[in-house]
Amino acid sequence: MRSTWQSKAGRSPLQALYESDQFEQSSLQAVHQQRREMLSNVCSRYTRKRRLLQPDDLRHLVVDDTHGLLYCYVPKVACTNWKRVMMVLTGQGKYKDPLEIPAHEAHVPSNLRTLSEYSVPEINSRLRSYLKFVFVREPLERLVSAYRNKFTLSYNTAFHKRYGTKIIRRHRHQPSERALERGDDVRFEEFVYYLLDPRTQQEGPFNEHWERVHSLCHPCIIHYDVVGKYETLAEDANYILQLVGADTSVKFPASSKTTRTTDDMTAQFFQDISPFYQRRLFNLYKMDYLLFNYSIPSYLRIR
Repeated sequence: MRSTWQSKAGRSPLQALYESDQFEQSSLQAVHQQRREMLSNVCSRYTRKRRLLQPDDLRHLVVDDTHGLLYCYVPKVACTNWKRVMMVLTGQGKYKDPLEIPAHEAHVPSNLRTLSEYSVPEINSRLRSYLKFVFVREPLERLVSAYRNKFTLSYNTAFHKRYGTKIIRRHRHQPSERALERGDDVRFEEFVYYLLDPRTQQEGPFNEHWERVHSLCHPCIIHYDVVGKYETLAEDANYILQLVGADTSVKFPASSKTTRTTDDMTAQFFQDISPFYQRRLFNLYKMDYLLFNYSIPSYLRIR
């Protein structure tokens, strides 16, 4: 099936972005062009050698063959709502309203296809012709959001068992038997020590909730047409849905969360982290800061 994107445009996504009458004067278009240029410049400065993509690199790229769309999902950057929207777009009428889809259902792997499931020729064809987009967020705010969600909520027992117990065992002086068994009271400081511990990196990639965006979505290998930002979520989401000719009834869910992690809240978490560890943590996420043009947070004491 030819995608809506291809049939409407008949040319590559970037050509269509530049040539489309509908968006020619759009200030949003200029913003997204600027973001692509920034990404390209940082990639050319810091990436010496282009490597080939492996199937494992494509597990986060969700495919919509109906609209010719590839979405690289990043946990803690509105990815539940984007997966819901993708289920509406790919569901052949099965779903009408993204918010009617339970959050847990949006994360069931079989509900959405990822690019890693396709053959090499099919992968290359989609990377060439589909509209590719990713959403990013201020890196340390995203990190604190992940910590709050995975380590401070009582229902996340799987994370407490798998990561919490290990973090407490390695990074708490004289932990109690209860803490070692349950792992449900990890302090943010201990989480930071865990991320910076050489053993953690030797054990394999980070969990996707705190993995760097450049490691999840490979923006120096995959050329994204749109880099959306959490800070401009609503307008960027609507822009993408318009670009691919999605039905006007498909709306990106409005954010109503009052518990979301803010910049001020993030600053509070870093009050007790020493400048030494602040700098090391910033360096860990530095590529995401550079690639997506985020400033060093004012609350960090690393200058």
